[in-house]
Parts: sequence; structure tokens; C-alpha cells
Amino acid sequence: MYTFRKAAPARSVMFLVSYDDARTAYLWVDNPVQAGDTRAVDLIARAQQEQGTLPRGKITSIRRIR
Repeated sequence: MYTFRKAAPARSVMFLVSYDDARTAYLWVDNPVQAGDTRAVDLIARAQQEQGTLPRGKITSIRRIR
């Protein structure tokens, strides 16, 4: 019997969104292909701001965490 399991790959990618007034928020992208494209992540962040999922304000940086 094996007790060690290989970890499953992450299905979503997490980003740290920084604002110009020192606030931070987290953004999850479910599609790993889109998570590799910085422009696509920026567009997703802007769309989530319009929907109200991310706080309003000027985004200064988006950094991948995991």
C-alpha cells in the first residue's frame, strides 16, 4: 500500500492586485492558459472591477502568487 500521493496540479491561478493607494486584492483565474498571458489577466481584472468583484481604483501591478 502506498501512503504518498502525488499532488494534483492547481486548477486556478492566484494573483495579487496592488492599487495606487496601497490596497491589495486577490484575483483567481480559472483558465491556466489565460493566466500565462499578462494582457489577458489585465483584461480579466478590469472586467471584474466593472462587475464589482474587485474593488474600484487604479491598479498599479498584478503579480502571480501561485
